[in-house]
Formats: sequence, C-alpha cells, structure tokens
Amino acid sequence: METVLGFDYGRCRIGVAVGQTITGTGSPLATIKADQGKPDWQAVERLINEWQPTLFVVGMPKNMDGSAHQLTATITRFGNQLHGRYGLPVHYVDERLSSREAERSLLPGQAKKDKGVIDRVAAQLILQTWLDQNR
Repeated sequence: METVLGFDYGRCRIGVAVGQTITGTGSPLATIKADQGKPDWQAVERLINEWQPTLFVVGMPKNMDGSAHQLTATITRFGNQLHGRYGLPVHYVDERLSSREAERSLLPGQAKKDKGVIDRVAAQLILQTWLDQNR
C-alpha cells in the first residue's frame, strides 16, 4: 500500500488530497495558502510528515487543444521543488476543467462560501485520475 498526495496548484491556494493505492481512492485533505505563487512550505511539510506519502501527483493544466498552458512552467517548477525538498517522485496529470468539475460536484452555494473547498476537491479529482490510470 502506498499513500499518495495530490496537488491542485494555484497562485493563491493549493488544494491537497490524499489517497491510497490499495483502495484506489482519494479524499480532499487541505488547502494551503500560497503568496504570489510561493507555497507555504511549512504547511506542505506538516502534511508530508503526517501522511508519509511515497509519491506526489500534481495537476498540470493544458489548453483545450492540448497545448501548454500559461502556468505549465510554474507548475513544473512546483513539482521540481517538491521532488528536490522531499526526494519523492512527482507525477503530472492533465487537469483540464478539474476546478469546474469540482465546483459542479459541490452543493449550491458551497463553493461561493469557501474557494478552498473547490481546490481540495479539484486535488481529489486530479489524484483520482492518477489512481484510476495506475490500477
């Protein structure tokens, strides 16, 4: 059994989900603040210490035609930083429309009250995509 952390990177907030390879399921976990794209690394480290993941999954946005998104380089840098700081492998998953899908899955008005909920659910969807692809 492996524990996996999934990330939905954003310049203001980063959604985090946790999943297990044995069950093949992911769950929303937390929302981490980011300051102009710089993650709160102490918050990331607390989650890593608590959950002891064996790898990370990071959502990589693409344009609808499959071309690179404007955040591709920034998210790649985030993934490289995760790998460099914690020595764990990083896998990227196409996250086109994950935030929109996350918002649709919530109760009416729930997303408007707490944008962090959308980020956590988007991270869960990203992680679930990876888990489904790697079963």
